[in-house]
Amino acid sequence: MKIQDIMTKTVDWISPDMALKDAARKMKKDDVGFLPIGENDKLIGMLTDRDIVLNCIAEGKDPAKLTAKDAMHEGVRYLFQDQTIEEAANNMAQNKVRRMPVLDRDKRLVGVISLGDIAACGEQDYAGHALQEIAKAA
Repeated sequence: MKIQDIMTKTVDWISPDMALKDAARKMKKDDVGFLPIGENDKLIGMLTDRDIVLNCIAEGKDPAKLTAKDAMHEGVRYLFQDQTIEEAANNMAQNKVRRMPVLDRDKRLVGVISLGDIAACGEQDYAGHALQEIAKAA
């Protein structure tokens, strides 16, 4: 089975210039823990709820004065929609992440895949192995 068969396809990115408080509100409204950040039709970073806490609040910065770019992490890890679910789980385990953006071969954002998506499609072994590897990092 391919990633494109199980990924969440309703995903959009935010601008790096979006106010951090607006990004946090979008996370809350959309019930998500991360947002892809794009600029000039390219994925340039990711913003997670954890990034907001660790890169801003824990550093004593005022989140009301920051943008998404101020808190995001660069060096985006991603998967291609035509990769297998096993490849996705192995990549997540190796990178110690629970979700990843999914791109087409033209490197356009087309979705997001999570360990929950992998487990929900009946591949609990792959999801369980990935989660076990991710937990080792803690």
